[in-house]
Amino acid sequence: MSLKSILRDLKEVRDGLGGISKRSWSKSSHIAPDQTTTPLENIPQSPWASLPPELLHDIIRRVEESETSWPARAAVVSCASVCKSWRGITMEIVKIPEQCGKLTFPISLKQPGPRDSPIQCFIKRNRATATYILYYGLMPSETENDKLLLAARRIRRATCTDFIISLSGKNFSRSSSTYVGKLRSGFLGTKFTIYDNQTASSTTQAQPNRRLHPKQAAPKLPANSSTVGNITYELNVLRTRGPRRMHCAMDSIPLSSVIAEPSVVQGIEVSSSPSPKEKSSATDREIPDISPSLRDQPLVLKNKSPRWHEQLQCWCLNFKGRVTVASVKNFQLVADIDTSLEAPPEEHERVILQFGKIGKDIFTMDYRYPLSAFQAFAICISSFDTKPACEG
Repeated sequence: MSLKSILRDLKEVRDGLGGISKRSWSKSSHIAPDQTTTPLENIPQSPWASLPPELLHDIIRRVEESETSWPARAAVVSCASVCKSWRGITMEIVKIPEQCGKLTFPISLKQPGPRDSPIQCFIKRNRATATYILYYGLMPSETENDKLLLAARRIRRATCTDFIISLSGKNFSRSSSTYVGKLRSGFLGTKFTIYDNQTASSTTQAQPNRRLHPKQAAPKLPANSSTVGNITYELNVLRTRGPRRMHCAMDSIPLSSVIAEPSVVQGIEVSSSPSPKEKSSATDREIPDISPSLRDQPLVLKNKSPRWHEQLQCWCLNFKGRVTVASVKNFQLVADIDTSLEAPPEEHERVILQFGKIGKDIFTMDYRYPLSAFQAFAICISSFDTKPACEG
């Protein structure tokens, strides 16, 4: 059986399961007549659910290796949607972005990027609707069939500005299952706070064996948001001309994540944990040479200082061809590491996040470990807010 026929059958199974889910969760305002429902045990299972584990593992592995880019990679997501056994094997085969450099499931957007090469994305700005859409890829395609990763909408309030971040470009409700987090700015637009929504994950972990409706996973209650980081733009009191200066304190990422080298346990590479709230036993095993005080110290990112180009009469940075239009919003972020720490020399110059303009309302965003796509996107959209106190 060819791989295309397998993927076609998988799509039919997924569509059939989706139809059952929609009918079972549909709501109606009128009283329906009593009908005898078929027990779940009597529902005929798809023949794909009873495949031998060895054969199933080989099929999903071949699908994962062949479909490396979107939209073809949606076939991997379809494999995880067939049944519980397919989902377990798919999650076992598909690696995290840090190891494979690919974005597959929505959870990948909150996992650190790869160490070796950055994940390249681009952002489209819509001035009319005050929305910002993050797409996966080098630049917009001619067919406009780009993979949407995240979307943000700017909402101006009396004393602040909120950027609501969602998985959908049309639904920005905080009660929706697509709500991811938000970015909030201060009155002057120089200080920002990144909030991560934890409601859906905490609810799912508390009752792992219970099937939840998407609206139950994100109830209409104040979201259990946690602070991910803070962004600060330096004030330009003297109104001197020059690029913006910014610092990003990532509360959820320890400084040891960029200093400690990944350890190897039984031939499997284990990276230093990007979260300072992990158990101390696991942290001690992975990064034994890091002092306890350094583990709790958050990672601080600073913009890389540009150089003045005499011929062009402007400030320049080497974006390696990813930025083509001069803009005050262009920046590169590197780790702010104290010289007293024994960090590798390349870590002082390694660009963790870069953002720049390539056309009208089109910007590129490239990020790598230890930032996730959500964190990088929140930092980049902070540059779109008005900053009268920072401009020269």
